[in-house]
Amino acid sequence: MVWRLRGNFDENGSHCGICPGAGRAGTAFAQAPTRAELARVDRILRSTPLIDGHNDLAEEIHDNYGSDQSRVDLNADTRTLSFPLHTDIPRLRQGRVGAQFWSVYVPAELQGAESAQAVHVQIDTVRQIIRRYPRVFEFAQSADDIVRIHRAGRIASMFGMEGGEAINNNLAMLRDFRAEGVLYMTLCHSKTTSWVDSATDAPVHGGLSPFGEDVVREMNRIGMLVDLSHVSADSMRDALRVSTASVIFSHSSAYALTPHPRNVPDDMLQLVHANGGVVMVNFFPAFTSNEVWQWGARRSAEEARLKALNPGAPTAVTEALAAWTSANPRPEIELSVIADHIEHIAQVAGHDNVGIGSDFDGVPFLPRGLDGVEDYPALFVELMRRGWSDADLAKLAGGNLLRALRQAERVAAQS
Repeated sequence: MVWRLRGNFDENGSHCGICPGAGRAGTAFAQAPTRAELARVDRILRSTPLIDGHNDLAEEIHDNYGSDQSRVDLNADTRTLSFPLHTDIPRLRQGRVGAQFWSVYVPAELQGAESAQAVHVQIDTVRQIIRRYPRVFEFAQSADDIVRIHRAGRIASMFGMEGGEAINNNLAMLRDFRAEGVLYMTLCHSKTTSWVDSATDAPVHGGLSPFGEDVVREMNRIGMLVDLSHVSADSMRDALRVSTASVIFSHSSAYALTPHPRNVPDDMLQLVHANGGVVMVNFFPAFTSNEVWQWGARRSAEEARLKALNPGAPTAVTEALAAWTSANPRPEIELSVIADHIEHIAQVAGHDNVGIGSDFDGVPFLPRGLDGVEDYPALFVELMRRGWSDADLAKLAGGNLLRALRQAERVAAQS
């Protein structure tokens, strides 16, 4: 099944104009998780909430179901819907999820009032979900809220705003979004803006503009986490220099393993360690596997070739591209590849500086074994088998994010 992917990516996750790197393969489980291993996961996640940094359910409901909650029963298996989802309540429970940042996304093409409206619509969608399932979800605005809600057996629900375009170059609008409960803001998405360079667009500012630096300072002052996923390496460096609070990458992976511009280079990981921030690892194979990334680039090139040869004949292009894809199937990766990225970040930045940011419901395909929100325990078992301690797994699950959020709260309280 193929889901729509946003920004400058085709439906197979290939970014226009990217340069592929060397391949890296993963391996499947030698055996299924044992009862003892799952019991160990349960013990860890009862005491520390599993916090995912990025889930695009609200956008999927908006785009595919017109934000009509009656068409999406989250108490049922959403894999059976006409537009299947990675997320529903039974699978969230199976995955032991304790808290979720629900992305409220701004399409990079929108500007001004339109971009702000897109955020408000998705905030309303998330609020409707929380109201509709009050025994399952509860809105959280602080680290203490997350811990309290998790202890009560519900899933803490936070807004993460993806795309600083929505503030419309206005710090007052930034403050308004924080007042609405937005807990982090991704400075940009796939396009460079008037104040920040994107990782996947031509640079203009060499990182952050002076106003971009003001945005980071104001986010520190009002207790909004600075999210550096999607920004260029120079923008990362500038934000880490300016921010007095811990930053996050809500859904990014390790550049050293897959040199996609969306990922975090090792020198930035070292700065994240010094900052006390958290890199929350993305599950999308086009960001985490060089083999898949290269395949996507080849498919994009073939699609461009077919369009050039068949102007005005979209059906011919579609049929020929389907034939190419059948003859050149997309490589599949295992969840062990995601564990590789987690381990690399832990080795370079530290076990205190890594987390989970799946990008569920925001990507068109996933690694085998990480098919939806039910599968986090399998990833934890993989890391257990690599020798991870309970303490380090608890940090990965949510302890690191809670620490970073509390540090950001302290900075805001002192401002």
